[in-house]
Amino acid sequence: MSTANYGDIIEVTAPADFHVHLRDGELSRLVTPHVHEGGFYLAYVMPNLVPPITTTEMAIEYKKRLKEYSGSFKVEFLMTLYLSDALHPNDVKNWKAAGIVGVKSYPRGVTTNSDEGIESYDKYDELFKAMEVHGIVLNLHGEIPSDHSKNICVLNAEERFLPVLANLANKYPKLRIVLEHATTAAAINAVKACGDNVACTITAHHLSLTVDDWAGQSFHFCKPVAKFPDDRRALQEAIKSGNKKFFLGSDSAPHPSLSKSTATATSGCAAGVYTSPILLPLVAHLLDSFGAVDRLADFTSNFGRGFYQIPADSDAPRVFVEKVQGVSVQAEYSSEGKTVVPFWANRQIEWQIVNIKE
Repeated sequence: MSTANYGDIIEVTAPADFHVHLRDGELSRLVTPHVHEGGFYLAYVMPNLVPPITTTEMAIEYKKRLKEYSGSFKVEFLMTLYLSDALHPNDVKNWKAAGIVGVKSYPRGVTTNSDEGIESYDKYDELFKAMEVHGIVLNLHGEIPSDHSKNICVLNAEERFLPVLANLANKYPKLRIVLEHATTAAAINAVKACGDNVACTITAHHLSLTVDDWAGQSFHFCKPVAKFPDDRRALQEAIKSGNKKFFLGSDSAPHPSLSKSTATATSGCAAGVYTSPILLPLVAHLLDSFGAVDRLADFTSNFGRGFYQIPADSDAPRVFVEKVQGVSVQAEYSSEGKTVVPFWANRQIEWQIVNIKE
């Protein structure tokens, strides 16, 4: 398929977002229902709260809160732990029964709430071996901290991380590893070069943005930052090719609108792009724009579920999206004094959810 025609309808079985931030407290109460509003029935939840989710008990309690906030919506929440010294190899065998599917690695200081992040993977050797045995996934934020003495900054931090990915993939060949939110052609090629134990998430917003879009526009600023047009094209081509290593992880990251819109002389604006409430129509719109809308079901459900070994049930919900003349994205979402602004606020999306069969 090149591009769809108005009136065309595409069906996706149990859409799954394999990387989403749902925050905590009143902000979480506001944004958690947006997973379902955006057309999704599975949310792979990031652990970088304050304090971070580092124990089974914390993950269980967090999941309870998310289920409460989601109300009657039938969303499956898969939980992750924050890679730190608090994780012990002897505990890994109990994680799946508690609903914990992965461990998220944050290099220290590279993104939101990563001050407790790691500086070296070597000391986690026994933990990673236990994760291999028990089928727990390692999720990598694929950047290294900026170091101007080594000419490392946000524009090349991802590419400089890629040898670390290759080393981990070779050292732990039975450990399933996901390079999260790839932004560069180099990252796409690195994932392709690894074995079947390595996959990669791609966000919706990185299929749209380049450097020009976030330079001076705080609501497009995220970590990792969007890169160059050739990099964006590489992400698009990875999806268009139908390579099952690449699937959706939205990295939808809500922040109060004031912290997104405001920078001071001593601190920058918050990093994160919020896509959850419009996610499936947005992805359809973007894939349609580069001739890959026929990959929608694979990218937003089949490939990710395949890698995580979480197939949709035979009676799983089916979501139908239709190409339309244009639907305006809501300007903001507010509740209990919290306000968030979605990606593409006030812009038009040419796809919308028209039916859900549960």
